[in-house]
Amino acid sequence: MLYYEEGKNPVDLSKIADKDMRHYRGNKISMIFQEPMTSLNPVFTCGYQVDEAIILHQKLSKKAAKQRTLELFEKVQLPNPERIYNAYPHELSGGQKQRVMIGMAMSCNPDILIADEPTTALDVTVQKTILELMANLKQTINSSIIFITHDLGVIADIADRVLVMYKGKIVEQGPVAEIFKNPQHPYTKGLMACRPPLGKRLRKLPVIADFMVENEQGELIEKNQTIAGAVEANIITAAETQQRHEQLYLEKPILQIQNIKTYFLTGKSLFGKPTNFVKAVDDVSFDVYPGETLGLVGESGCGKTTLGRTIIRLVEPVSGDIIFKGKSILSLSDQEMKPLRKDIQIIFQDPYSSLNPRMTVGSAIKEPMTVHKLYANDNERKER
Repeated sequence: MLYYEEGKNPVDLSKIADKDMRHYRGNKISMIFQEPMTSLNPVFTCGYQVDEAIILHQKLSKKAAKQRTLELFEKVQLPNPERIYNAYPHELSGGQKQRVMIGMAMSCNPDILIADEPTTALDVTVQKTILELMANLKQTINSSIIFITHDLGVIADIADRVLVMYKGKIVEQGPVAEIFKNPQHPYTKGLMACRPPLGKRLRKLPVIADFMVENEQGELIEKNQTIAGAVEANIITAAETQQRHEQLYLEKPILQIQNIKTYFLTGKSLFGKPTNFVKAVDDVSFDVYPGETLGLVGESGCGKTTLGRTIIRLVEPVSGDIIFKGKSILSLSDQEMKPLRKDIQIIFQDPYSSLNPRMTVGSAIKEPMTVHKLYANDNERKER
């Protein structure tokens, strides 16, 4: 049973018809989905999609709905709300699409807001704003929030009460402060232990299996070692870090990015002459050394993803050079780039739209091995 209290009459939502659920969905109970890339309709502008919910549930005119949408876009810190309003989802970054979804979910001031990993694609500054916006929504209209996340830090900041789930069951629940200070269930203790400590580097990121083991009855029990002791033994010393860096930077860079500029055309004159550009990447240079992990950090929409796509030539730069193992790859033809694809790989931001829905997972993973003639046959590729 799933009851929603409307006035003095509780309604069992699990038993009502789909047409009756429209009164509740987006209006009384709204949801921020985990994956904005596949939640937004690619054939409609972002403004149209938010307007639709406002017009349907709040009975506003198109003009009033647009004004409300633009206000929401400003609240979720979308740059140039008018441009975003007229943009299609594919024209926005992942973080910007996430903010459009958040604005849409909040558009009708719902009684219950289900937020499924709402800040995953956002940078920390926008994340803070969104969390404050949700807190304000809760205070001003007494909205309830179900915040679904794996981010314990966010839970500590926003939640009053926390429920910990393991294998489809709630294994522990209580006030946030109590759960964080004195967790009782082995799984909760393991979750706490898996948070990387601030200011310290670990040899490997801890996982639940480092601290917990499942018995024959399927119950989690703690291993003999203490969690604090296990973390302490895993810390890399400053001397070890310095020694590794000295060895790392003795080698030549494997990748050199030299003054890369990637612009997107946004306007043309009457005669087709380019008049306006978005400078997604503007004069960026850096080196990457063999075995090095280089962090690329910045707010949503600052050009991080475009730079990654430019490096593997999914997007062509307007100037600059990309040198891999001493050779420029910008001069290579498509045919010459093909064997290089196995040496420079990308993990896309959005797994939902990156995998072909018509292919099994196994076929999708085997395909690049087949294309690049890796392993002797399909059996070996499947084993891999």
